[in-house]
Amino acid sequence: MKRTADRLYGYLVDEEDARVCKDIPEESCHYIPANFFTQILASTFSKLGDEISNPKTTLAWLFGFVQAPVFLIGFLVPIRESGSMLPQLVIAALIRRQPVRKWFWVIGSLLQCVAVAGMGLTAYNLRGAAAGWSLIVLLILFSLARGFCSVASKDVLGKTIPKTRRGRLGGLATSISGFLALGVGFLMLMRQGDSDSPLFYTALLLIASCLWLLAAGVYAQVREEPGATAGGDNAIREALSNLGLLKTDLPFRRFVIVRALFLCSALTAPYYVVLANRNADANLATLGLFIVANGLASSLSAPFWGRLADFSSRTVMIRAALISSTLGILIFLLVTFVPTLARQTWIYPLAFFILGIAHSGVRLGRKTYIVDMAGGNKRTDYVAVSNTVIGLILLLTGFVGALAGLISAAGVILVLSLFGIAGALLAHKLPEVQN
Repeated sequence: MKRTADRLYGYLVDEEDARVCKDIPEESCHYIPANFFTQILASTFSKLGDEISNPKTTLAWLFGFVQAPVFLIGFLVPIRESGSMLPQLVIAALIRRQPVRKWFWVIGSLLQCVAVAGMGLTAYNLRGAAAGWSLIVLLILFSLARGFCSVASKDVLGKTIPKTRRGRLGGLATSISGFLALGVGFLMLMRQGDSDSPLFYTALLLIASCLWLLAAGVYAQVREEPGATAGGDNAIREALSNLGLLKTDLPFRRFVIVRALFLCSALTAPYYVVLANRNADANLATLGLFIVANGLASSLSAPFWGRLADFSSRTVMIRAALISSTLGILIFLLVTFVPTLARQTWIYPLAFFILGIAHSGVRLGRKTYIVDMAGGNKRTDYVAVSNTVIGLILLLTGFVGALAGLISAAGVILVLSLFGIAGALLAHKLPEVQN
């Protein structure tokens, strides 16, 4: 088994020195191939679970099915994303107390399993406000658990996988899970007649919960050497102290600003669906095309972005953000000045496919960049501070939706795209971290 992993690892990295050991403890060099594939498999399971229980699709439909109060639906995405980011300053300080951090990822994955299973049981047993509030509470638990996984995964990745390999790992995991999610999407479209049954939602979410259980079991097999534990004496005091990095560390501060501007690739996505509904003859088949386009985009582009990120993650972020922003400007011009073409249904899934490629590049680029940017405990601090700040910004972006009533969905896409261009220009000032 070990020889097979070594050979496959050597093939995937496609270099003579497949055993390169860069920026990780010397003891970890012996386990690089095994750790590489273990983390790919665990990440694939968790990413697939995320796709199946996505708040933009599955949970939103579920809220309608259980007849939950409409106003609660607006909390789904902010809670899922921000809830996992905001507590990370404290979480990071807690994690640093332990020399081996993989168990925090395992615990976080198990908690996500419990939360999603609870959502499935809620769909079967509750209705109305009781169901809505129960789902919100379970989503908060799920989101907090994601925070543990987010901080721990990047720290373990930095300790077990060398530079010039981390982007490839993320790219392969994203690609594999994207293809699997694509298959799930096709199956759901084929069985859409069963979607009015509570058993359908319960089974769907229980399957997703099992994926996190499998992910936890796989991740527990990672061979992680003990690391430093300095600075973990008081979580809250250490958390507040770490915020000082934004003042004293110029490259890191610039990265956080760039990352905030690059949120455009994620925030514009729903407005492409809105445009399809308003301007074209969209129906359920169109929604299916959006699902397929998103799955194909991440699956096909992630390996390319991951390989490029191992050479220059800064370049990946810049190119991907420019693709997203240019696309947004073109869509705005098309909707505003070429209404005949804007009424063609196929335009929007195609644009969504291109946007998915760009968003995949932004995500992989910034994840690889921050892991390679620092070593040791500083990596944990960088991830925690960055995610906390972005979590706050994400909460504020909920007001962006109000702009749609003033300047139209296409206008919101234009504004966000201009932010993306500003981020790309600022990213040119970031240092290269792969060399």
